[in-house]
Amino acid sequence: LRAAGGSPSLLPTHSPPPGLAAALDECMEAMNSFLCNHFDESLEKLQPRTKESMYHALVYATILEMQAMMTFEHEDIVQAGQTMKEAQEICQRWVWGAHRRWGWGWDSGIGVGVAGTGEVELHAEVCYAECLLQRAALTFLQVPDPPTGSPFPGGLFTSPFSLQDENMVNFLKGGIKVRSSYLIYRELSSFIQSSHCTAGAAHVHLEGGVALGIGAFNLTLSLFPPRILKLLEFAGFSGDKDYGLQQLHEGATTLNLRALLCTMLLLCYYTFLTFILGRPVVRWGGRGMGPFPRGSAIFLFFAGRIEEIKGNISEAIGRFEAGCSAQQAWKQFHHMCYWELMWCYAYKGMWKMAYFYADLLSKENRWSKAMYVYMKAAFLSMLPPEEPRPFGESEVELFR
Repeated sequence: LRAAGGSPSLLPTHSPPPGLAAALDECMEAMNSFLCNHFDESLEKLQPRTKESMYHALVYATILEMQAMMTFEHEDIVQAGQTMKEAQEICQRWVWGAHRRWGWGWDSGIGVGVAGTGEVELHAEVCYAECLLQRAALTFLQVPDPPTGSPFPGGLFTSPFSLQDENMVNFLKGGIKVRSSYLIYRELSSFIQSSHCTAGAAHVHLEGGVALGIGAFNLTLSLFPPRILKLLEFAGFSGDKDYGLQQLHEGATTLNLRALLCTMLLLCYYTFLTFILGRPVVRWGGRGMGPFPRGSAIFLFFAGRIEEIKGNISEAIGRFEAGCSAQQAWKQFHHMCYWELMWCYAYKGMWKMAYFYADLLSKENRWSKAMYVYMKAAFLSMLPPEEPRPFGESEVELFR
């Protein structure tokens, strides 16, 4: 992490450059709007500067990617991918000069910490790595038809392994992006922990970006089977679950731009993945919900999920219904709540209400029609034979 002459790079100790400081403030404001359920307003705040500011471009593309992963519409995925690619190109403008100057390429190692690499360029590095990682996720999602059989009514909690029709070309493209992103995060993590790195006023956002990347990589890779994980570690990757969780907790509990994403990853892990993998963390108890508005539809959903895990089904229903009422802009978010409401009413033995939400999903959501119709039939089959069926539907016909 030294320049050709051997002198360590020193970051400025003064305030961040005016352009960077203003961009971070505006993006934090846009993220607050997003958390307060003003989804379209947050995009409108970001859009005017997406062609010039790396942070505006990154956050704008991130919100579009969230939407694409919930709708699973091909057009939304393509649009999000193109927007993220443009954001990556903007980030590259800031760092390409340093890479070209020192003769380092993106695949052979990055120019983190070389003389002349300033604070803005370091922020561009972490933004570039984040763009690569998110583009990789979208690459895995680019399949001809929506997958069937997923337990989730939207793409928010999907993974490449749940996709059944991805082709090898997309898989390889995504793998290359993942490797490049990991190398950048690893070098950045080493640099910001070294004595050569002096923290500026915007350093907390840089640390948050690195914590997000290192945490996401370590946590995700730790979920692989041991044999595959050993191969990945031999190739230079790290799959330390505890370290990944520690990094995400640090990113989630400090006031930085990536706190929302760190918190969402933690919530997805604790409230979904641990149960899917058969390793629930019962003692967690919802840590990480604190600094965000309680009226946020996103966090009402996770609050409902936490109550559901605890067995407080009535409280969970209230949270999910509040999440639906909190916003009307993203109907796909309602579908996530409908899925959980369907199961909550099934747990209470209220089969008609469970059928009602399965019916809504079968009509409004395209994730897995077969799953929704099957659940409708299953709930109807729980009713007494003499009881009239809603809408005159027959479970026998639905099963067929």
